[in-house]
Amino acid sequence: MARILLIHAHPVETSYSAQLRDVARKALEEQGHEIDLLSLYDEGFDAVLSREERLNYHDEAINITPAIAPYVARVRAADAIVLVHPVWNFGLPAILKGFFDRVFVPGVAFTLARGDKGKLVRILHNVQSVAVITTYGGPRFRAMLVGDPPRKVARRVLWAIFRPKKPVRYLALYNMNGNGVAELDAFKAKVAAAMSTFAAL
Repeated sequence: MARILLIHAHPVETSYSAQLRDVARKALEEQGHEIDLLSLYDEGFDAVLSREERLNYHDEAINITPAIAPYVARVRAADAIVLVHPVWNFGLPAILKGFFDRVFVPGVAFTLARGDKGKLVRILHNVQSVAVITTYGGPRFRAMLVGDPPRKVARRVLWAIFRPKKPVRYLALYNMNGNGVAELDAFKAKVAAAMSTFAAL
């Protein structure tokens, strides 16, 4: 079976997002997958890209700092990645955006032919499958009015980074704030079903 990096980004342990994380983890474990749970808030991940990190961003010899090296190792060890997070202000939680900013640097997720110029070359070949499980507080039409950026990030940007064997799986619950228990439970069942058939390799 596969080693799956399950990344969770929500600060409240009793949140619906935490419930979705647990549902996904249980379904994946029942398929025999090895789960590396990375709860960004629980691990105290620092989302702030420092001045030094920005200055050294394109220097692949030194841009993996001791602070992010363990996270780079976990990404490189994963056969698949599953993200669980809410959508806030039509975007990713800041801690998750910071994770991408600090960890997915040149030499890890991609390389460039000539420093900050030239063609972007994908080098993170170990990740074969990607899924995103997310929630929106408002209805879908409201997200569509601004182009639904999180969906595009998942379907286009993550696909471009990893080039998984299949399209990025995007499981989204819209209008969470207006949904009742039945709708919330139905989405958890949908997540469980999707993760029970998740093709990680």
